Amino acid sequence: MGLFDKFKKVFAKKGENKEDAVVYEKGLEKTRKEFVNELSILGHKYTKVSEEYFDELENILIMADIGVNTVMTFLDRLKSRVKKENITDTKYLQEVIVDELFIIYVSGESLSDKINMNPNGPTVILMVGVNGVGKTTTIAKLAYKYKKEGKSVMMIAGDTFRAGAVPQLKEWAEKTGSLFYGKENTDPAGVIYDGLVKAKEENVDIVLVDTAGRLQNKVNLMKELEKINKVIGTHIKGAPQETLLVIDASTGQNGILQAESFKEITNITGIVLTKLDGTAKGGIVLAIKESVNIPVKFIGLGEKMEDLKPFDIENYIYGLFKDMIDDGK
Repeated sequence: MGLFDKFKKVFAKKGENKEDAVVYEKGLEKTRKEFVNELSILGHKYTKVSEEYFDELENILIMADIGVNTVMTFLDRLKSRVKKENITDTKYLQEVIVDELFIIYVSGESLSDKINMNPNGPTVILMVGVNGVGKTTTIAKLAYKYKKEGKSVMMIAGDTFRAGAVPQLKEWAEKTGSLFYGKENTDPAGVIYDGLVKAKEENVDIVLVDTAGRLQNKVNLMKELEKINKVIGTHIKGAPQETLLVIDASTGQNGILQAESFKEITNITGIVLTKLDGTAKGGIVLAIKESVNIPVKFIGLGEKMEDLKPFDIENYIYGLFKDMIDDGK
């Protein structure tokens, strides 16, 4: 069949040549083991497609944290295709499942997973997210990535009131060889303004701006982010180029709720999913696309600096279904 056969060729190449594909494969191991293992058991239990098969498939998909609404949409599409193509064999249906999960992510509005760079001066990336999701280490990993690409980086500490936040970011700046600007217990917008002045003086390529992660009072956070955005936009035309929301993948559906809440209070351009390697809830990538329609731009697949990877839907599907695809060769 079309897409699946095409995937097998692409995946074969990725498995041989692509170091990123290997990181995805390792990082999604927990999800793959549970998800694909359950699918395989289901395929052995039912050799013919039936309502009982679909009921159990629904449960497997929900357990992978794809999200109830996404699962329902997906099953409707799957059943429609089964009827249209007169599919009766569950082994063949597994290939259709891979196809349809891919289509769910790429269909509809075209979402770019590329970072929007500023051709005229610093590219400002505003980082938002609740405390404890790995926002600070994500900033460090992004700095590491851009430094490796030969770009100059500055970190600005906009989380000015949380105890220890400013020195922690400063430490990461030193470790990654990035410039740093920050002051404790003062107006975040003022600190960011002064940091941007310094970034322009130093001709910095990438500016990573940390912000407070308090969602308890949405109104206050909205006002703070509005002020920060205004200051950044006044100082650098078209900035921030990106506002990235950091979500801990292991929190599952709670991460979706955070995405919905932040989408209400500021313009989120992309999502960074951290700790994807530590959870079997890898289906959250598909749930985010379906629930909030914001592209996943980076995923965290390990603790090492180089384990933060730009999101690639083909590598993701490969990491999720590698065993099944290898079996089908």
